[in-house]
Amino acid sequence: MFSTRTSWRLATNRLTLALQARRQAGREILDLTQSNPTQVELPYPQDLLAPLADPAGLQYQPEARGLTAAREAVVGDFAARGLTVELDRLFLTASTSEAYAYLFKLLCNPGDAILVPRPSYPLFEFLAELETVRVDRYGLAYDGEWHLSVDALERGLTERTRAVVVVNPNNPTGSYLKREEAARLFELCASRGLAVISDEVFADYAFAPDPRRQESLVADGSCLAFSLGGLSKSCGLPQLKLGWIAVSGPPPLRREASARLEVIADTFLSVGTPVQRALPRLLARRPELQAPIMARVRANLDFLRQSLAPSAGAGLLNPEGGWAAVLRVPATEPEEERVLRLLQEDGVLVHPGFFFDFPTEAYLVLSLLPPTEGFARGVLGLLRHLAAPPVL
Repeated sequence: MFSTRTSWRLATNRLTLALQARRQAGREILDLTQSNPTQVELPYPQDLLAPLADPAGLQYQPEARGLTAAREAVVGDFAARGLTVELDRLFLTASTSEAYAYLFKLLCNPGDAILVPRPSYPLFEFLAELETVRVDRYGLAYDGEWHLSVDALERGLTERTRAVVVVNPNNPTGSYLKREEAARLFELCASRGLAVISDEVFADYAFAPDPRRQESLVADGSCLAFSLGGLSKSCGLPQLKLGWIAVSGPPPLRREASARLEVIADTFLSVGTPVQRALPRLLARRPELQAPIMARVRANLDFLRQSLAPSAGAGLLNPEGGWAAVLRVPATEPEEERVLRLLQEDGVLVHPGFFFDFPTEAYLVLSLLPPTEGFARGVLGLLRHLAAPPVL
């Protein structure tokens, strides 16, 4: 009766069951996985959502690519970051997830493949399966900083590969694509007739400048490329459900891709009118909205660095930006057992590395967004836990 696209294993996993049990018992949970900015006691201006009440939002005048005024606001937002994007290259979507769905429809036939980074966020497999697309992986390398190896990427290509995904900066590694890596990536994809999908939702959250960094792929290169962004991260407003795609590349490919994307977007017309009408005023407040997020992330990262003495039993894999931190920990027990014990015995919730598709153990992934007091208590509890051997 049901599609094989949705034949997922739906049983509740052990960590979720343990979390539910602790909540039902009313026991404290120091949640170091929370990455929803609206749930971590960040200040939002009380008048922020007033533009959603604009009476113009009562009129439905759909444009497949998104309302012109809204797209002009995105053009201006790119310009504020020193990037030039023409209006006709932009498409609005209801989320970055929907942007991926549009692009998989555009680029792939059933059974084709996309190549995604490893480690990275686990959403890709679900999005691809829903489009009957296969996910293949290329590994990121770490030697004190993270690197995209084009040689490793090339080894992951098959005759069914249609696109390469880069997440810039990556979630959870916090690593940015470097200019040299981007140039080699474009050269490879152009020679193979592949598109590049660049997820840039965390691009504004760099911890330090780096002249080697390729901050965006919106400038035209030798292959077709799509840069993704949205309100969820740039303004800390995931509940407003608005993202965008910027199309770049050789003019003939760019025009053909845009014409086809317009039909896809016109089929769904999923972005709400009120949020499009409000977008110019929301993006105008981006610096104001990002400031408390950046302050929180920096404070928590600084505390984490200071707490990780050589004897702490954990090492930080240096992030360049984003909202997450990755710890390498001793592989003295399976990750799943470690995070279960940490929750059950110490009330600290973290992600195991395998959740983000780390190819080996043992890693833990922490969100840098939780309130600073709870984050500090959670980190100290984690370090105490690591210092105490498991009871066998």
